[in-house]
Amino acid sequence: MTSDLPSRESRRPRAVSASRPDKALVQDSLIQLLADQLGGEIEKVTAPQRAAAPQQGPRRGPKLKGVHFEYGDDPRDVHDFAGGAGYSLASNWFTQLLAQLAVANSITKSELCVFLFVAGGQTAGTGIAEYTQQEITDGLNELAAKKENARFITRPTVNRAVRALCEYNWIEPVGNGRIRLNVKLWFRGSSVAQHNVLAEIAEVHKDENPAVSFPDRIGPEIVHHQEALDLNLDGESMEPARKRRTG
Repeated sequence: MTSDLPSRESRRPRAVSASRPDKALVQDSLIQLLADQLGGEIEKVTAPQRAAAPQQGPRRGPKLKGVHFEYGDDPRDVHDFAGGAGYSLASNWFTQLLAQLAVANSITKSELCVFLFVAGGQTAGTGIAEYTQQEITDGLNELAAKKENARFITRPTVNRAVRALCEYNWIEPVGNGRIRLNVKLWFRGSSVAQHNVLAEIAEVHKDENPAVSFPDRIGPEIVHHQEALDLNLDGESMEPARKRRTG
């Protein structure tokens, strides 16, 4: 079987400058290559039909009359997020759980703030945030330091919050001021990187009961904390808490 499409070997090459490639030649070559491929595929499809039909002498293959190109959005385009720290992926279930726990006063304000600060500071592809507790304290107080009569979080409060978050299996310490996020809840990186991190975590915790170990058991138990999170749900104005006088 023959085709109207000339083979690439039969075309006479055109002279091309070594310092400046001929764009028209490159374009013609690409179009011809595509035409050859399309013609071959059509030839495969129509061959059984010709074989079943009565032989009426030699027939040429289908002639390609034109090709139409359409370009879609590149799926590799990056997302557009505010700030220069990149972005992370979060479990939708966990994001809603955070809100529910806050409204139910089942996590403290300090626990919520510490977790969000640490989660937003993880190094891409690792699930690790490199913060000491003093650095977390200073980071959380950064905006408050610019306001008058602002509230500040203290180092002991951050320490208690970190311990609670570890009990919830939202984070775990990995030494030298490094904190590992539960990457099933919040992760900055690709799915391949996440699976690699999960494999590392599984190796670390291989001798523990998966029903209660990091990262599978996710707390906290629904309890009421003393440090209520004032969400102003009753419409009253939010004012700084006054220190209770004693004595």
